[in-house]
Amino acid sequence: MKSVFIVFNQANTERVEYMLYKLEIRGFTFFEQVQGQGGNTGEPRRGTHTWPEMNSAIITIVEDHKVDILLETVRKLDMRNKEIGVKAFVWNIEKTS
Repeated sequence: MKSVFIVFNQANTERVEYMLYKLEIRGFTFFEQVQGQGGNTGEPRRGTHTWPEMNSAIITIVEDHKVDILLETVRKLDMRNKEIGVKAFVWNIEKTS
């Protein structure tokens, strides 16, 4: 199993939720009002007067066979509008209870 952490501009919230629905990924945790700055070209998302936009994030645990299609779908969503952005990060899940 893998953990996939998806960070996205709040403008993409409905698209990300729909993407998970279409990929039959039902379990996730949603974080609102996530602050940060992406990579070398990303602008800050701070919810301030200077940087008013905010991000959200979702973490989900998926079977290995769903990771590639999820990452490809995230990439396609990101390509639709690079300005608002969406990124995904994957790591192994060692154990669950």
